[in-house]
Amino acid sequence: MKNIGVIFAGGVGSRMKSKTKPKQFLEIYGKPIIIHTLEHFENNVEIDAVVIACVKEWIPYLKELLYKFRIEKVKKIVEGGETGQLSIYGGLRAAREIVGKENAIVLIHDGVRPLISSRLLSENINCVKEHGSAITAGIVKETIVVMNDDGVIEQVPSRKNSRVAKAPQSFFLDDILSVHEKALSEGLRDSIDSCTLMKSYGFTLHMIDGPYENIKITTPDDYYTMRAIMQAKENAQIYGYDEREE
Repeated sequence: MKNIGVIFAGGVGSRMKSKTKPKQFLEIYGKPIIIHTLEHFENNVEIDAVVIACVKEWIPYLKELLYKFRIEKVKKIVEGGETGQLSIYGGLRAAREIVGKENAIVLIHDGVRPLISSRLLSENINCVKEHGSAITAGIVKETIVVMNDDGVIEQVPSRKNSRVAKAPQSFFLDDILSVHEKALSEGLRDSIDSCTLMKSYGFTLHMIDGPYENIKITTPDDYYTMRAIMQAKENAQIYGYDEREE
């Protein structure tokens, strides 16, 4: 069974307020954010191929970057859709073309979520094999409240059992593709993420805790946070830190 990364890089980054490039192509430490992300998939021996859904106008530039940085596992680049859901669906269909009739594990990930690790990808794969799904979570450090439309707090969930759903979100290709097709047949085109979509169609989902710094780079604050984290990891090398162990 093959393991396929499906990377969503279809956004234009309006919240980043960049006037020159979509957020996934902004550079940190001499590399675009999406290259930092892709290198984790490139360097994990369990990943067989990668598919990217990209903003149409930036596909030629992306291809240049893949050649420049020797990213060789990307087998297909598809045009991003009008919504994130449609972009992921395009990526899943491309994954189906790669594996043919064979089932596969797909790791759906944000191109602007680079602070992951090779170990996290392997944990996702193992979790899907055992439980049928893997939703990477973030541990909650503050109290979460659920309120109604009038601003009245209706529930205060236990912090111990609360998590923030992040990515990768991983599934068997047959399962996630069938759900996407069912959603489209019912007119649903803008589900917020794969976790929400799968849950709404009755799938039991299993979560695994990922690194706390696994943030999505969507605002200028996120960009500077990522740069600070990467600088801290670089400085920590003199104390024997090795991120390959993560």
